[in-house]
Amino acid sequence: MTANDGAAEARVAQHYATENLEQRILAAFEAAGKPRAGIRREDLAAVDEFHIGGREATEAIAAQMHLHPGMRLLDIGSGIGGPARYFGSVHRCRVTGIDLTPEYVRTAQTLSALVGVSASVQFEPGSATALPFENDSFDAAYVFHVGMNIRDKVKLFREAKRVLLSGAIFAIYDVLRIGPGELQYPVPWASQADESFVETTAAYRRALVDAGFAIAAERERKQFALDFFARMRHLNEQQGPPQPLGLHLVMGETAMLKMSNIVDGLRRGVIAPVELIARAQ
Repeated sequence: MTANDGAAEARVAQHYATENLEQRILAAFEAAGKPRAGIRREDLAAVDEFHIGGREATEAIAAQMHLHPGMRLLDIGSGIGGPARYFGSVHRCRVTGIDLTPEYVRTAQTLSALVGVSASVQFEPGSATALPFENDSFDAAYVFHVGMNIRDKVKLFREAKRVLLSGAIFAIYDVLRIGPGELQYPVPWASQADESFVETTAAYRRALVDAGFAIAAERERKQFALDFFARMRHLNEQQGPPQPLGLHLVMGETAMLKMSNIVDGLRRGVIAPVELIARAQ
């Protein structure tokens, strides 16, 4: 890794850093009338899957990955562990999550232990472009809203290819550029433009092929995203004042502005979440 790579990753980690995140999440449950001992995995849905579409988007990816019990999955950019806990508990896979942000890793570990899924998931700090694993270590891998933080997509995808068995599925669900125009900042993955590396679907395809993958499926999910945000807005209006549990715990005080800027980019046709399912050759 070059010095520039390290500096860029430090900025990414700093963007996502949230002081005392696990304590704040647990305090929010208390405020919502849910003591620590009563928290279940499903209760975490309001905070632990902050890619567009949340659990519904996770399930859509899972349906395309040919999962089976005992499968070794790698979650690249695992955040606070929502998708990993889903794959580990619902599909009984063995999931390893890696993330740049130490606070996310600690929170993922704490929440997984709290809801009783630590036997099937584990989390550790590390870089998506320098994975700390041996070749051929995993049966499948996925990234949810990770590539927007990484300039060198080929490097990201080559590392994924290296640690995957031949024929393994690599599932991507990222925000991609689908048309002209500029984004407004901040957005969930970047505070300003020079921290954001949103690319086109064509660029992702080229990078995947260069890294040794074949594209098996592709789906743009712009309307799904707009419908998701419309449902969120309607729910918030029904609930009235902000609830203790919500994405603001992870995204901070600018959470609403970040989401508003995403919706603006979707409506103007600048960006959309896109699924790409690739297979290691």
